[in-house]
Amino acid sequence: MRLFINTYLVSNLTRYTVIISLVLLSLLFTATAPAQQSDGNADAQLQSRAKLSDVQKAIAKQESNIFDTNKQRSSLEQQLKTDDLAIANVTKAINNIEAELSITQSKIVDLAVEKKQLNLSKERQEQLLAKQLRSAYTTGQHDYLKLLLNQDQSEKIQRTISYYQYINKARIKEIESFQATIAQLLQVSTEHQTQIANLQQLKDEQLQKDNQLRISKAQRSNTLQKLSRQLLSSQQQLNKLKAEEENLNQALNKLAAIIQAEIDLTGLSKLQNKLSWPVKGKTLHRFGTRKQGYLTWKGVLISAPISRQVQTIHNGTVLFSDWLKGYGLLTVIDHGNGYMSLYAHNQTLLKSVGERVETGEPIALIGQSGGLEQPGLYFEIRHRGKALNPKLWCR
Repeated sequence: MRLFINTYLVSNLTRYTVIISLVLLSLLFTATAPAQQSDGNADAQLQSRAKLSDVQKAIAKQESNIFDTNKQRSSLEQQLKTDDLAIANVTKAINNIEAELSITQSKIVDLAVEKKQLNLSKERQEQLLAKQLRSAYTTGQHDYLKLLLNQDQSEKIQRTISYYQYINKARIKEIESFQATIAQLLQVSTEHQTQIANLQQLKDEQLQKDNQLRISKAQRSNTLQKLSRQLLSSQQQLNKLKAEEENLNQALNKLAAIIQAEIDLTGLSKLQNKLSWPVKGKTLHRFGTRKQGYLTWKGVLISAPISRQVQTIHNGTVLFSDWLKGYGLLTVIDHGNGYMSLYAHNQTLLKSVGERVETGEPIALIGQSGGLEQPGLYFEIRHRGKALNPKLWCR
């Protein structure tokens, strides 16, 4: 597509070069026609030819400058893609770390509660064992061997022996339970310390990723500044937007050609004014309004805070999840029966091609990839390639 733009500009410039040259030649012949009838026009002809040569050199230099500018811009756009992808990877890693942090913190809380309960159980068991030991000590004055050898009052002796056996069994059971509690408490305490160490490691990793994110954002900002210094004319801007839109259309047409319809994907035809917007925010550009020249917005641009979750409007399958020139990090969802929704300029993409997504499921995080001036989401709904007004579907 860049080749198309470069060829277009160069071909236009070549056309203008030919026209200017013809005009200059015409002026040259017109100015020199009377001079040919006189012997003093040789110098005028030489001057005219010299001027024509200077103009042609200036045009050639301008052609070279435009070619170099387009080449440099193409390189910067590739660098912008690299910067956007670097930010996306770091942001996704941070998002995963935050999820792990939440799980780890929850485990630590649960283990702390379990540890507290085990300590209470341990204390109760210690008190019970102490009570049993005191009871055994107070009855220890009865010599068990003497009772066995004493033949008097055999029935009383039998009851006493049975009582001792019962007490011993209860004591053994309590001791075994106490040992199990101690072992479980040790295990929980070890796991608790492990999770605390894991939490600290995750925090350190998150800090490292935050630093990487700042570096990547600074690099992206530098790239955008270089791009902004290369001012485009209105016609060049129109051609750029037209090329990007055509690039999107070609990508969507290719996706439509490989879609394998799923039985349970019924499209959006019966869901007008029933769907939720993918993100809450102020609408910066509405469907159908003027974009540049004769181009109009095929969707809506919604302003939203960076890193806010982008949610799919309906269940479907991820058809595209990658960076696309002019749209940055883009996700396209197939909803069945020729209906698609697309979400552009994300900071990071949370779903991969082929994954099934459900209504309201997070699929990306708000960003400003692709050169967007401020954080936001570009959102479209299409049916068999035709852009539809999202306002008729989302409420």
